[in-house]
Amino acid sequence: MNYDKAHELARAIKDSDEYKAFLAAQQNVSADPEASRMLADFRQKQFELQMKQMSGQEVGQADMEQIQKLYETVQLHQEIRKVLEAERVLGQIMEDVNRIIAEPLQVLYGIEN
Repeated sequence: MNYDKAHELARAIKDSDEYKAFLAAQQNVSADPEASRMLADFRQKQFELQMKQMSGQEVGQADMEQIQKLYETVQLHQEIRKVLEAERVLGQIMEDVNRIIAEPLQVLYGIEN
C-alpha cells in the first residue's frame, strides 16, 4: 500500500482553516496563565471521569454536577470557549474522515450504510 494519500490527507488537515483556528485558539489560551490553568483543570476532571467510567465505577450525580459547573465556568472565558469549539469542529472533521476511511472495511463486517 502506498501511503502518499494518507500523507496528503494529513497535510490537507494541517492546512485547513479549522485546524489553523484550533492552533490559534490554543496559542491564545497558552499565553494566558489563568486560562491555561482553568482549561487544564477542566481536562483533568474530564479525564478522571472517563477513567472512572472505563473502569466500571459509577459516576455519581455529584461528579456530574461538578463537571457541569466546571464546564459552565470555563465557557465564561472567551478564549477557552474558542478552544473547545475549535476542538469540537476539528473532532467532527476527524470523525467524518474516519468514517470515510473505514467504508471499505464495512463490507468485511457486513455493515450497510
